[in-house]
Amino acid sequence: MTESTHATSRTLLVVEDDQTINGALTDRLRAEGFGVVQAFDGPGAVAAFQADEPDLVVLDVMLPGFDGIEVCRRVQATRPVPVLMLTARVEETDVLVGLGVGADDYVTKPFRMREVVARVHALLRRVDHARELAAAGPSRVVLGDLVVDRAGRRVWVGEAEVHLTPLEFDLLMTLAADPGTVRTREELMAEVWGWADASGTRTLDTHVRSLRAKIGPSRVRTVHGVGYAVEG
Repeated sequence: MTESTHATSRTLLVVEDDQTINGALTDRLRAEGFGVVQAFDGPGAVAAFQADEPDLVVLDVMLPGFDGIEVCRRVQATRPVPVLMLTARVEETDVLVGLGVGADDYVTKPFRMREVVARVHALLRRVDHARELAAAGPSRVVLGDLVVDRAGRRVWVGEAEVHLTPLEFDLLMTLAADPGTVRTREELMAEVWGWADASGTRTLDTHVRSLRAKIGPSRVRTVHGVGYAVEG
């Protein structure tokens, strides 16, 4: 089964205020076999998300009404969903804000349509892989005072519950499955993001920084030139 054939069961929400870009993205994604719903501003995006329950959101950062960061915050509070952000902002702080409210990945403008399509397929593969891992593994992982509930997708440090984005949780679970073992950057990109190469390691590094800020910087160890490990 090809990805395009598999895509027929998936609905995407494309949020972009530029009519031309929105139309081009919609046409390309529909050609890939996806069902596509369009929105052109912040309030319209949230309304479409609630009405159509998409499997993934392609989301521009700069929108009328309210911006893509606020859209992402609101949709993730409703239901966790993979989000691919489109941004003309390349500053690290802007990227961190987007990832911090639940975006999974980002593409900078101007972009190639095939890159967006590849990222969409990779994010959907990640969601499928995360479900398989949750079904196959132990229901709870305990590493010192760090407790991870796989089934409920909840995390505690001591008595305090920590809110992780869907991708941060998947990254933590992949590392925590074998505490102390160094996972290479290539392995993490393949298992968590579903990418066949390490071209997105900047995204990985950004998520590791965000994860450390939430569960404690000493819990995720960097092995320079190799990858990362979670310590028990």
